[in-house]
Amino acid sequence: MKLISVNIGKIKTYDFDGVIINTALEKFPVFDNVFVHKLGFTGDEQAEKVIHGGTDKAVCIYPFEHYEYWENTLNRKIPGNFFGENLTVLGMTEKDVCIGDIYQIGEVVIQITQPRQPCFKLTYIHNIPKMSYLSQDSGFTGYYVRVLKEGNLNVNDKITLIEKNPHNISVDFTNEILHNDNQNTEAIKKILQVEEIAANLRKSFEKLLAGETIDPRPRLLG
Repeated sequence: MKLISVNIGKIKTYDFDGVIINTALEKFPVFDNVFVHKLGFTGDEQAEKVIHGGTDKAVCIYPFEHYEYWENTLNRKIPGNFFGENLTVLGMTEKDVCIGDIYQIGEVVIQITQPRQPCFKLTYIHNIPKMSYLSQDSGFTGYYVRVLKEGNLNVNDKITLIEKNPHNISVDFTNEILHNDNQNTEAIKKILQVEEIAANLRKSFEKLLAGETIDPRPRLLG
């Protein structure tokens, strides 16, 4: 496991032919110590905190391994921080990490909470039709974490696994059930056994278990 980049960004307003979007998706790497608190990185912003922020989604992580896939799929050079992630990591793909796993980076202790829900703004910022759908369908979504211990981290810090969740429900498995197999009641029950899962995602799976219909697809504008 290796930390490739640490990224923060400010909210900017964009006008895409009359479609006005406020987003902090465009982030830039930082190389000094950054303080991470319960709601995320000092100096980082989120435009829609109901969707992206909160303690269960304090930090967004994206696996570095996927960048080669996207360059081949999109036939273009993909810049760093393409997905607006706070941390780009190596050796921690959606198949490698499980909901509830605990890691330490520098002084900061984090816990995996849920897959990242690809945002429709990816489509506009990068001018790639339905990029959010492409991300979701690939399973290469990245994921969110909560901050268990606040502190400083640096791009040169090591990543250490502190505790592996005993249920072994990977982010990849969670994505698969939510988006492709959401009538699988046995799988949903297994996921709901993970107490550490993000509260909003727990509600979604509880609705599915109760026979309700949900729409897990990213919303689009325009």
